[in-house]
Amino acid sequence: MSYLQSARLTYRALEDTPEDEDFLHAIQSDPEAYANSTPALPRPQAKRDTVNGYKKSLMERALLAAIIVLPHPPSNGETTLTSNAAEDTPKMQTQITTPGTPIGVISLRREGGDYAHHRGTSITIDIARGYRGQGYGSEAINWVLHWAFRRAGLHRVEIQALAYNEGAVRLYERLGFTLEGRRREAFWHDGKWYDDVVFGMLEREWEERQARVQSV
Repeated sequence: MSYLQSARLTYRALEDTPEDEDFLHAIQSDPEAYANSTPALPRPQAKRDTVNGYKKSLMERALLAAIIVLPHPPSNGETTLTSNAAEDTPKMQTQITTPGTPIGVISLRREGGDYAHHRGTSITIDIARGYRGQGYGSEAINWVLHWAFRRAGLHRVEIQALAYNEGAVRLYERLGFTLEGRRREAFWHDGKWYDDVVFGMLEREWEERQARVQSV
């Protein structure tokens, strides 16, 4: 199995296995994660809902869909990540033997047909309970931005946040996304109306940000 990697994380393909289905279902069954990632009506999630909905969307409609993995510390004789893992630059690693724990999912929407020439996409990301607030989400987003602009040749990357998810709004601003607009009071949540907040980043903006980071 091949992996891509960033500083602390590796990224592998979503496999058609019971283990990956169980992991996706655990994320979908977390009420907090579900409410923060989708405006869909919250309800108990059966595993068939995960398989026929979330998993199918990731496997069939995404340009990129990856399981975010936190590698276990290597023991003697095990292969470790290369020294390049200290960067956010994606690296292909084909012989990682160190096991890891799946901690999230990240994807880019596929724009096909008559829309492909616009070279745009949008990010979705879910981090499992117990691994939030540790910088893994920001690391994965930085990694996928590099993949989108340097590997896939895309021009614009969008990410959306539900206004009540204030942590996500702050994170996207901190990562350099530009606030592009709000769909006012688009979503009903917990007895109140909230905006749909849209952020975007262009290739040249990402390159300028990379140059500033590297010059420090």
